[in-house]
Amino acid sequence: MLVLSRRVGERLMIGDDIVLTVIEVRSDGVRLGIDAPRDVRIHRAEILEAVTAANVEASAVDDDAVDALRELVARPRPAADPSSGAVGRR
Repeated sequence: MLVLSRRVGERLMIGDDIVLTVIEVRSDGVRLGIDAPRDVRIHRAEILEAVTAANVEASAVDDDAVDALRELVARPRPAADPSSGAVGRR
């Protein structure tokens, strides 16, 4: 990890087309401005980690839900009553 000291208004270049500018320094944090091409994805790490964890949790298989779905799929469908005049779906 490269560690640098910068003052307000000073910039860092990352590659040829990404510029980090120190906007403000406070006792509780630093505000940075990021100038990058639109195709460069920029995410706060803690948000990305939270979204990833939520996606993993959402994709976990719930055995009870799987069993209930199997039961619904395996259940025979009732035959249409020809006297009702209802048209079946395809």
